[in-house]
Amino acid sequence: MRTLISSAFISLDGVVDSPGGEPGYRNSGWTFKDIEFVPEAFEIKGREQEEAGAMLLGRTSYQAFSQVWPDMADFARYKTLPKYVVSTTLTDDDLVSNWGETTILRSLDEVAALKETEGGPIIVHGSAALNRALSDAGLIDRYHLLVFPLLLGAGKRLFSTTDKDAQKLKLVEHEVYSNGLQKQVLDVVH
Repeated sequence: MRTLISSAFISLDGVVDSPGGEPGYRNSGWTFKDIEFVPEAFEIKGREQEEAGAMLLGRTSYQAFSQVWPDMADFARYKTLPKYVVSTTLTDDDLVSNWGETTILRSLDEVAALKETEGGPIIVHGSAALNRALSDAGLIDRYHLLVFPLLLGAGKRLFSTTDKDAQKLKLVEHEVYSNGLQKQVLDVVH
């Protein structure tokens, strides 16, 4: 069974909305505004690319990332990985042609079936709504969080607000950096 990893830049109050500068959000680009860049804090992002066997995205994140990431040297490895987009509305005609193999999945059942296949970990970037649905369905196995010392208030949240049983997490790796960022790697206890 493959490990499904949710990877996120997240504020202390749980916001994951527009960390890289996407338009339309008051605090857009918050990951690099007023926070000193400390390269070692982002080591986990390179490690994710090397260890991942596939990438899983929601429709909105796919549409945003597929316009930029295929041509970015920082994300070159992702170009070679199989990508899966969970969407009930996208068609094959909506997929970009310069980002490698991409498959549309129509349901969380199809994500669960993907986890049963052979291969390395499946990494989820962005995709706030998808992350909440995956969590509620018990499909996330691990979180890779870079927690920023910010309170952003409004915005899309990573974690579901569904009334459900407590979900226990086990901290397996952590570090605090000079700029206040915290790396937290947490396994979901199933």
